[in-house]
Amino acid sequence: MSATDLGRGIGAGAIDPEQLTETYLAAIDAHPFRDRVYARVTHDRARAEAAAAAARAKSGHRLGPLDGVPVSWKDLFDTAGVETEAGSALLKGRMPVEDAEVLRNATAAGLVCLGKTHMSELAFSGLGYNPVTATPPCVNDEKAVAGGSSSGAAASVAFGLAAAAVGSDTGGSVRVPSVWNDLVGLKTTSGRVSLNGVVPLAESFDTVGPLCRTVEDAAQMLGALEGRRAPDLVDTSLTGRRFLVLETEAMEDLRDAPAAGFAQAVERLGAAGAVIERGEIAEVAEAATMSAILFATEAYGTWKHAIEATPGLMFPEILERFRGGAHFTGADFVHAWQKLRALRAAYAEKTAAYDGVLVPTCPILPPEIRRLERDSDYYKAENLMTLRNTRIGNLMGVCALTLPTGVPSTGVSIMCAPMSEDRLLRLGQAAARAMAP
Repeated sequence: MSATDLGRGIGAGAIDPEQLTETYLAAIDAHPFRDRVYARVTHDRARAEAAAAAARAKSGHRLGPLDGVPVSWKDLFDTAGVETEAGSALLKGRMPVEDAEVLRNATAAGLVCLGKTHMSELAFSGLGYNPVTATPPCVNDEKAVAGGSSSGAAASVAFGLAAAAVGSDTGGSVRVPSVWNDLVGLKTTSGRVSLNGVVPLAESFDTVGPLCRTVEDAAQMLGALEGRRAPDLVDTSLTGRRFLVLETEAMEDLRDAPAAGFAQAVERLGAAGAVIERGEIAEVAEAATMSAILFATEAYGTWKHAIEATPGLMFPEILERFRGGAHFTGADFVHAWQKLRALRAAYAEKTAAYDGVLVPTCPILPPEIRRLERDSDYYKAENLMTLRNTRIGNLMGVCALTLPTGVPSTGVSIMCAPMSEDRLLRLGQAAARAMAP
């Protein structure tokens, strides 16, 4: 059942929040991948929150549609009295004294915290491979990675160990694990959802978003994270809606399955009445060439002192990626941001006439864990390909929603203008309905 369906069941008196939480906790503790998905399970907190939700349900004073629904949290959201280590030995034993703001908001909406999920080290990889802590598996191929950096978040939902999950997205870290595990993933606009109490990677690009089974869940989770009413998913038709298929590098070198999934999705959107156009936007490719300056420089600036104090604690591939930011000057970084703002303005102008921009969420399928372990060149190449399409949304500063296509581990992303998540989710609801088998 979706998170929202579980909430409806609680509201109708058909589901008891305490029994529901115990069911999830039992499933987690019995699962063979428990310790590869969850870094820590918060049994006591979950039970206390479920008991409070059950009392509210009985008295008719529920806090919202998801009151009593159990969810997981990526291990970079501060949790009072529970270690938050962001998948890194650099932060081993780090104990926050209060919850992140989004966790406080979600708790105030009645959501039950099941625990903290594993992730790529310091959130700096799209693969989800982490030899320092643990590597969650993909639901469609247990020998493959789940996608990162919100790897455990996606696995917790896909394997039935949480009703929904909360992750973060700096270059694709919500959308990549969502697509590889056949989930819906929402990348919010930078600055929309609070980052207070979230371990940073590159705060100029960091965003918070849900990984869910349905678009409706994504809308309800967004409302809970923001501490407001969820976006209203009014019945939206695709008839006459204009979409631009972005024929830049996003369409190059697609592996067979992602290409087939995307083509099928676009065909079904067109059959549902959407107007599909294709075109290039040169500013997207130009912005992509600046990724190293923009992401790595800020990430290294944020973590330099902690990293260089004990670099031997880090996974070498992640360490090298951080250190790539040391090669650029402050002048390089400032100039890159000035240029990016101009490119964003041009992109906004060229896409203003469209309801959404479409790209394949990821051009490849999840790589095999064993090959990533032994082949450094393969790791680097696959990581870059993994994030190639998703980082378009981060660079252009837009919001984006990935939807499963029906072909396992493939997805279609819809990108909309900054701060237009409500409209994006309504489009996504209509698109998901059109693509349903």
